[in-house]
Parts: sequence; C-alpha cells; structure tokens
Amino acid sequence: MSRVHRIPAALLLTGATLLAGSGLATAAPALPPAVASLLDTASSAAGSTTVAPDAPRLASVDNFRDVAGTGTGYATPTGNVNKGVFFRSNALSPSDADLATLGNLGISTVYDLRSDEEIAAKADRLPEGATWVHMPIMSGNTSTGSVMDSIHTPDDAREMLRQANRSFVTGDFERGSFARLLTSFAETEGAQVFHCTAGKDRTGWTSYLLLSIAGVDQQTIMDDYLLTNEYSKDSIAKTVAYIQGTQGEAAAAIYAPLMGVEASYLQAGIDQLTADYGTVGNYLTTGLGLSAATVAAVKAKLVS
Repeated sequence: MSRVHRIPAALLLTGATLLAGSGLATAAPALPPAVASLLDTASSAAGSTTVAPDAPRLASVDNFRDVAGTGTGYATPTGNVNKGVFFRSNALSPSDADLATLGNLGISTVYDLRSDEEIAAKADRLPEGATWVHMPIMSGNTSTGSVMDSIHTPDDAREMLRQANRSFVTGDFERGSFARLLTSFAETEGAQVFHCTAGKDRTGWTSYLLLSIAGVDQQTIMDDYLLTNEYSKDSIAKTVAYIQGTQGEAAAAIYAPLMGVEASYLQAGIDQLTADYGTVGNYLTTGLGLSAATVAAVKAKLVS
C-alpha cells in the first residue's frame, strides 16, 4: 500500500487532464451515434427559427461543452435550453488552435472553480476579451494531500466524490461560493464559461443547478452528467494507464473511480439536497440565499 500513497496529489487533481500538453494527448474522437442521439432528442422551441451552432470539440480541452447540449438544446416544459450562453469545461488550457476557436464564441467571462493549488499546476489561457474570475468552490481552498491519504480502496475513492457532492449542499463555504457564482451568471452579459480541473464534480454540480433551473428533466440531467465519461474517455484511459505504469495495478484500481463520474456521485448530492431542502428551488433560495429575481434572471438566460 505504500506505493499507492506516493502518487502526487496534483496527478489526482488533474485527473483526466493530466496529459494535456504532455505530447501524449490526442484529438478527442467524435461522439458515438448513441451518445450523439442522446443530445439531439430535444424538440424545437415554439416559434424558433434559428438554433445556435453546437459547441466545438476541442482536442486540448476535451470536456468543453455547452450546458444546453447539442442540436436544438435540451427540452424543457417551456422551450429548449438556449445554446451558446453557458459553457462547462475542464481546465481551460487550450492549444493555440483551440484558443482561436474559443475566441469565436463571444466569451465574456471565465469562472475558475479550482483551488490555488490546482491553478498553480495549470493556469488558464483566456480568449481575447474574456475576464477571468476566481471562484473557488471547495471549503478552505486547501491542499488535497491529506484527503488523498485517506483513500485505500476503490470504494473509498467513490465515497470521497459522493461526499464532495454532499458538501455542495451542507458546506457553508460551498453554498456561499455557488451563491456568488449564480449571482454572477445572472448579472453578467455575454457567453460565460465555468470550469474546475476535470470539469466533472464542481462543474457537474453547477451544470445540475443550471439545468434544474431551466426545467430539464432529471434523467436528462443525469445523462448529461455522465457524458464526461465519453468526452474524456481517452484522457481518462491514459491517466489510469500512467498510474498503472508508474505505481502499479493496485494504485490504478484504487484511483480509477476518481477519473470519471458515476451516477452515485451526483445522486449523493441530489439526495442530500432533497433531505435538507426538499426541492432545488428551496436550496437556491433558502440554502444559497438567492432572491427569486436572481433565479428568474438565470432562467431567462437559459430559456427565452
């Protein structure tokens, strides 16, 4: 077991993004038809004649995508989610070519949800004209080293991510951060990007809140959450292989659950929200302290 604990915390923080810029990363493959069809099932909004283009696939930022999905956008009871408004991502460290592509999306603001430690390991590169806002989500903004030392089995790893999602509901610091983030979403003009390191946990909960505000059904939200495993599958596999090659099969098996997502991770947060607040609306207004006007402003950006 001693070999397992020598894995650097930075490796586990970066997860599937470890090899970006290392010369080993490859272009993200096109989505399989089954996954692509999942994103294209929303019906057109009443009276809509134009739909924004799909978010580009970025080889160097493989989990960059539109919160609204693809095609006509995810369906809601009052229309489809607007594309080109909110983007989610893993660490925003694009190649020159991908940076140029990002420059065509009208991005006004990039919210970095990571800790100081993560940012020091891989700083953002912003498209021209975009403002960077540091919005750390996790309590204390501290090193993860002690947390990693507590993981001894794959189930420990899974439970760590379940507990992280619960903390988005129970943690005072975390709730305060999400309140500031959603308030900024409501008050900021232009396309907005939010991201953490792998674009799956802090970013996943943020996307869950946005899609819930929009009125997207819960199964579609969960399916969207799980798309990280498809978008980042090559880099996840390479990271697991790297751990196996440098630290052994036991370490790779223990830490593999941290690299992707499982439904139980997000569901743990949803179950905690239901237990503590009953509904997403109550969580937003009572738990985060948001005004009804702020929530309505976010919804108006999402579904118009």
